[in-house]
Amino acid sequence: MPASPTIALSILDQSPIRTGGTGVETLHETLELAGRADELGYTRYWLAEHHATASLAGPAPEILVTRIAGETENIRVGTGGVMLSHYSPLKVAETFRVLEALYPGRIDLGIGRAPGSDQITAAALAYGSAIGVEYFPARVADMMAFLTDAPPPTEAFSAIDVSPKTSTLPDLWLLGSSDQSALLAAQFGLNFAFAQFITPEGGEPIIRGFRQNFRPSELVRTPGTILAVFVICAETEAEAARLAKSRDLSLVQRIRGGFMPFPSPEEAEEFGYTDREIRFIAANRSRSLYGDPDRCRDILTGMAETYGTNEIMVLTITHDPGARRRSYELLAEAFGLSPARRREEHAAPAGA
Repeated sequence: MPASPTIALSILDQSPIRTGGTGVETLHETLELAGRADELGYTRYWLAEHHATASLAGPAPEILVTRIAGETENIRVGTGGVMLSHYSPLKVAETFRVLEALYPGRIDLGIGRAPGSDQITAAALAYGSAIGVEYFPARVADMMAFLTDAPPPTEAFSAIDVSPKTSTLPDLWLLGSSDQSALLAAQFGLNFAFAQFITPEGGEPIIRGFRQNFRPSELVRTPGTILAVFVICAETEAEAARLAKSRDLSLVQRIRGGFMPFPSPEEAEEFGYTDREIRFIAANRSRSLYGDPDRCRDILTGMAETYGTNEIMVLTITHDPGARRRSYELLAEAFGLSPARRREEHAAPAGA
């Protein structure tokens, strides 16, 4: 298969719990997949943050970052992302300065505005702090100051001497699926990761607007972009389509009001869909892409060109962890990934 040397591939892991599985098993599957991703030559491995749900087992991505960075050699490891609206900007900055001290040049700090939870859980996480989205820009500004030892906008914090001191800093990304998030990233001078798997249409002008409005910061001089896409790759088109049925059912379960463990293809085939749900699945096909290696390479290469980015972050969820691992292996082969190629990419600026 021909390689695609201009596109870097990374992984977003939401630590999905499958039917019949447990959260403990899921976390160990995450560790195993991260080790394999390092061997295959993926650029980054990001861990998502979700709370109080039966479907996802990752409420503390910074802990997984620590473990995975310690057990891998070259892949960048980070958060996709820390939901900053819940937390103290100082504590987040301290945590990631420690991580950067332990694994210099390999840590990404991705932050997000979404709660990653329901409102009651969000209130419990904040525990009395103001959690409105209107406070998010101030949190970002203070966090960036604490990372760089600059004077924080909140003057009362100006006397704080943040430790540890490091010679390098984490790569800083803002995650989003809207023009508001893109504009915020541009105004603060952050890299921007766009979640196409959440917002499948209209992302091109959002990323274009991010670049046009970007203001360099001390942390980010040139605007880096990542496109996050849900993809299932299998040996054959038919097998990929079969595996994708689980994602279809998972999305239907969400609109029915529940975040359930990830179903098997057999569960999806036996499920009694309404006509409305069948139309919903068809309408949301662009959120859940699949195919054999050649087709997946063509899809992702085309999307990278359309969105004007040179890095795709792949989210793959299947009921069988072996099928998920195989999907990433097939993509690595289709794109000609290798640890040597990754080292070359790390020597260049992120994004496009």
